[in-house]
Amino acid sequence: MTDNAQTKPEIEFVDGPAPEELVITDIRVGDGAEAQAGSTVNVHYLGVDFESGEEFDSSWNRGQSITFPLASLVKGWQEGIPGMRVGGRRQLVVPPQLAYGPAGGGHRLSGRTLIFVIDLLGVQ
Repeated sequence: MTDNAQTKPEIEFVDGPAPEELVITDIRVGDGAEAQAGSTVNVHYLGVDFESGEEFDSSWNRGQSITFPLASLVKGWQEGIPGMRVGGRRQLVVPPQLAYGPAGGGHRLSGRTLIFVIDLLGVQ
């Protein structure tokens, strides 16, 4: 796992079964403003499939961070980002019920456990 705010993180393959609950791991604790449940956040993020380790999305690949209201994101982010501080890097392991729902739900990632590494760059 890399821990540099200026570089795209690398996620190491996780051995064992996928967790059934949200798993939150602080890789680096920030010292800036704290994200709240109703915040709009500016983040860099990387998402990979838990089972295959394949990357499915990354703001790093687009070369710019992205700003979202937390309320518009998957439940795993809504539950996993509050309490995080600007400057921090956090890993979320998000089970299907907190991501894109059960298999067959219509989204290409439905039924998948997902791993996100999120750098919190700003909070509004």
